[in-house]
Amino acid sequence: MKAEPTPFKPEEPQPLLREIPQGEPYPVEALGPLREAVKAVQGLTQAPVAIPAASALAVASLAVQGFANVGTLGGDRPVSLYVLTIARSGERKSSCDAPLMAALHEYEREQSKAQDDEIAAWKNAHALWKGERDRILAEAKRGKGEKKTAAQADLDALGKEPASPPSPDRIVSEPTFEGLTRLFTIGQPSLGIFSDEGGQFLGGHAMNSDNRQKTLAALNDLWQGNPIRRTRSGDGHITLYGRRLATHLMVQPAVARAFMADTMATDTGFLPRFLICEPLSTIGTRFQANARRDADALANFGDRLRTILETPLPMDDETRELKPRVLQLSHEARTLLVGFADVTEAAQAKGGNLEKVTGYASKAAEQAARVAGVLTLWRDLHAPAVTVQDMGDGIALAQFYLSEAVRLADAAQVSQDIERAEALRRWLLERWPHSEITVREVVQSGPNALRESPIAAKAIDILEKHGWLTRLPEGTIVRGAARKAAWRIVSVNGGGNVV
Repeated sequence: MKAEPTPFKPEEPQPLLREIPQGEPYPVEALGPLREAVKAVQGLTQAPVAIPAASALAVASLAVQGFANVGTLGGDRPVSLYVLTIARSGERKSSCDAPLMAALHEYEREQSKAQDDEIAAWKNAHALWKGERDRILAEAKRGKGEKKTAAQADLDALGKEPASPPSPDRIVSEPTFEGLTRLFTIGQPSLGIFSDEGGQFLGGHAMNSDNRQKTLAALNDLWQGNPIRRTRSGDGHITLYGRRLATHLMVQPAVARAFMADTMATDTGFLPRFLICEPLSTIGTRFQANARRDADALANFGDRLRTILETPLPMDDETRELKPRVLQLSHEARTLLVGFADVTEAAQAKGGNLEKVTGYASKAAEQAARVAGVLTLWRDLHAPAVTVQDMGDGIALAQFYLSEAVRLADAAQVSQDIERAEALRRWLLERWPHSEITVREVVQSGPNALRESPIAAKAIDILEKHGWLTRLPEGTIVRGAARKAAWRIVSVNGGGNVV
């Protein structure tokens, strides 16, 4: 008997989303004096080690950033670190952060309570000062000539308005630029933006369409160690020198993808200032029998953090401007950093593996020096120079975060293109009344994000490659006209068959 031919079954369209390649293992040994505390938190939570590592680096940066700048190949720079940790809900981000931040929170509470008496004394002194000033002004208003001259002399003798005790707070979670400026004015000159729900900051008032550019520019300036400048109607102009800011934002993957695909965040150099990481999830493997506890390592970390916080910052008593010293690089450390910088620079050339992430790559050597400075100062606030060991660790960490930037920046860009293609796919299947489509029709009638020909063409190309569109022969008649380029829409019925 003659065999029946196998019926033709067209291949189904392929899903648009793809898995992001797995990242490199975190170089835990390069954490130097932070290593044991990070291992302790990881053992306790069984979260990806990169999460407590990021927290430890950020906390250490906040603690030491007011004491010294570090020598880099481009000049002296702050040791402030901006860190972005990407992890989905359930990865124990808060559980990793809490034990490393505990000593800081306790210190803030104690300082706030101790300040109660200072605030009461200030209120009394301010009331007396204001009462005397009002009396002098009232007499001057009633008098003439010599009395007004005498009143001016009395005002000069009265002196400046008593300054309120500075706020003891060291961290904020969702500040606006104005709020951050005010806190720098009335509070500590060394602050941190720390949030285990960083999406609230990235999606909040400070980052809306009206404030985004201003906020990004201000945070860029603070990373560089530049003064804060603000001019507002009614408030006048204010310039604050010698302020430092460390940042650690923990965000969900969807939030991170959208932000990393934001051209303003990338083109302004804001994102490339961050040490970014999205570790492989450990959910489903965190069994209690495997938990490890190391109370001594966490206690040592807390004690060291407390000691640094209790050390007076080098600053001007009146303006509270920081006066950090310069932590130089040893000769061997500088030689090592030069080699790393040259290798990274070469990889940014056309065809190099860092060609598409020059924003991140061009800052990698400075990031290495900053991290090395943090490790050095955490170990010893009075260290004379960065050693070759600490520089090697700083380079290892900078290399890891640069590899993450390469991996995630590519994924973010792909995700933006895929997101547009997915929006077009849904629109074609749910709203478009015809079985064929052209680029012109997408631009004229499609989703708002696709109202430009190059963007629409890119989305169509993605759908074609994934089997959701089939290109028609050139000259095919579509809606009464011969088309140079048109596509037939492929859909799948409820049984999974291509129709």
